[in-house]
Amino acid sequence: MESDEKLKGDEKKEADARDEEARLWLTGLEAVNEAIGVKAVYDLSATPFYLKGSGYPEGTLFPWVVSDFSLIDAIESGIVKIPRVPVAGNDMVGEFPIYRALWPHIRDGLPKKGRTADTPAAVPIMPAQLEGALQSLYGHYKAGYAEWEADQEGRSNGRTPPVFIVVCNNTSVSKLVFDYIAGRETGQNHPDGAPLVAPGQMEIFSNVRGQRWLHRPNTILVDSEQFEAEGGMSDEFKKLAGHQIEEFKADYRKRFPGRPVDALTDEDLMREVLNTVGKPGKLGENVKCVVSVSMLTEGWDCNTVTHILGVRAFGTQLLCEQVVGRGLRRASYALNDKGHFDPEYADVYGVPFTFIPCAGVPEEGKERKPVQKPGNVRAVPERLAECPWLEVTFPRVAGYRYEVPADRLTAHFDRSSKLVLSTQDILTRTENAPIVGETAVHTLDDLKGFRAQTVAFKLATHLQTHKFKDQVWLFPQLLAIVREWLGDPDGESPYVDYGDDTFPGLLLFAQKAHEAAEKIHKAIVAGSGGEKRLRAELPATDRTGGTAGVSYDTVKTTWPANPSKCHLNLVPEDSGWETQFVEKIERMDEVKAYVKNQNLGFSIPYTCEGRPGNYYPDYILKLDDGRGTDDPLHLIVEVTGEKKREKEAKVTTAKTLWVPAVNNEGAFGRWAFLEIDADNRNKAIQTIRKFLKGGAG
Repeated sequence: MESDEKLKGDEKKEADARDEEARLWLTGLEAVNEAIGVKAVYDLSATPFYLKGSGYPEGTLFPWVVSDFSLIDAIESGIVKIPRVPVAGNDMVGEFPIYRALWPHIRDGLPKKGRTADTPAAVPIMPAQLEGALQSLYGHYKAGYAEWEADQEGRSNGRTPPVFIVVCNNTSVSKLVFDYIAGRETGQNHPDGAPLVAPGQMEIFSNVRGQRWLHRPNTILVDSEQFEAEGGMSDEFKKLAGHQIEEFKADYRKRFPGRPVDALTDEDLMREVLNTVGKPGKLGENVKCVVSVSMLTEGWDCNTVTHILGVRAFGTQLLCEQVVGRGLRRASYALNDKGHFDPEYADVYGVPFTFIPCAGVPEEGKERKPVQKPGNVRAVPERLAECPWLEVTFPRVAGYRYEVPADRLTAHFDRSSKLVLSTQDILTRTENAPIVGETAVHTLDDLKGFRAQTVAFKLATHLQTHKFKDQVWLFPQLLAIVREWLGDPDGESPYVDYGDDTFPGLLLFAQKAHEAAEKIHKAIVAGSGGEKRLRAELPATDRTGGTAGVSYDTVKTTWPANPSKCHLNLVPEDSGWETQFVEKIERMDEVKAYVKNQNLGFSIPYTCEGRPGNYYPDYILKLDDGRGTDDPLHLIVEVTGEKKREKEAKVTTAKTLWVPAVNNEGAFGRWAFLEIDADNRNKAIQTIRKFLKGGAG
């Protein structure tokens, strides 16, 4: 089940780098042949087949292959572990459960490459599907770990704990996952100056006891690209992994008192830890979880891996095989009473491994897109002489604050307050099956044990921490409001729609907790004084932006803007419907000025499921709604295509937070927001006029 989507951005760069590394082998052989000659080359490749994009069907063996003992043969022969991958779940979406190919469902909610080590510590917020996958796989891991703990004889003979590995696409994502699993520094200190550390969400993997780092970490963060980088590991990564490096140095001094630890570089030490995971008596023997970037495409001699989670793109079956292969080395080669090996399993999520490489078709050449002639979009100051109202200005809103009433909080719940819990978002039951052998069922039953009262208390705490900070006296009122929102989970809850196989404990996932807090907070704003108490948070300087300073080059198709309607000379086109929209608004007498929001610097801060972002609407229109050009209505217009949850969060924020907050400031004119959906694109003029008459919005 391989994704056919094309890689882009960091994923494409990584794929290109891997292709370049592969070419080095051939280049090296050619150089040796030219220098001294090569009589024969024996290729002992673990993956002797053509890759996707080679021009040959993927999975086709190289023509010079003499003998092929495939991974499937090794699995069926019992000489390696048997991988189990998700084949069924209660998500009811697609042919396979989302945990089979996780990346397309979570990538938009993950941080991009480049998170700095100086970023203030924050509670890790990850997509609910990823948190669900981690908890589901961890729930199954705990059973194997309990078996290991009970095996006193095996432990005394050097049997090390099972290992759980997470393979990420970049250090920013791996640090997010590491903070969630192992713990994080809070930015505060103990009285003795040591950092105060919040524990991880997985007890066995947590590196924290008593709000302090353990001396022997259960989880390590590694990035093999850092080991190989010219000049060694970057300062950024050393800050991210600093505490574990120091702990391993201390452990090294205790284990090997005669060896000078100072002679080891940080890279040497981390490589030693990684290479000795699962090795009794070595630095890595205690490691139970490895959160990694790039380390699993290389040889790794660890035979205790039992669980693998992929948090990255997998563009080829080669990469799938390499990552799954890191968990297939057997722990025991002892024969049973029948003279066979007992089966061993590795449970895998997030790696779209098909067991057999899928044959593809050669890629056909595509016509190259013609390069558009660059155009310079700029403001035309001369136009303001005759039409001074053409200049569009806007406030640079950084956030929103709510003035809490002195008396009592109330909440006004409505349809928008409803939150749907569904296994389409979070699987609560996953069936992992191998090509041969036993099937395993993974569940989130641990979360079922949370009573509704406990969930209400934790949600109220979350709401106060993120929405009513430093107002502790409000907690009893917030708790009562949260209980009203939750209702009776055993009966009909008014604002939480529990789907089949869901339960209140799922609301404690970070993303769901934020989503619930946002809905409850908006209900409190509506019920406790409403929009009048909203205020916009503005920067101390540079509080406004506008069209006056706009000047940028673009390779997009551009159209001349009507000089009596637009301060800018050109309108760049993103799609055909935008051209039609501009043509329509330029014919409207009510539209006195407009500007397309590109390189304008106009954004609306919003939060979706706990993740902050900036929303860039399509257009700003200045309309004469009967008050003339001296007091125009600034209408923010979004022309919407496909409905998505994040788009809904953006639009709701613009309507219920940004517009009332800016209007309450009273210094930036009158503002409104209008969304024109796909069904009304052909009625844009009618929709705007209906809005002006109060019939929409």
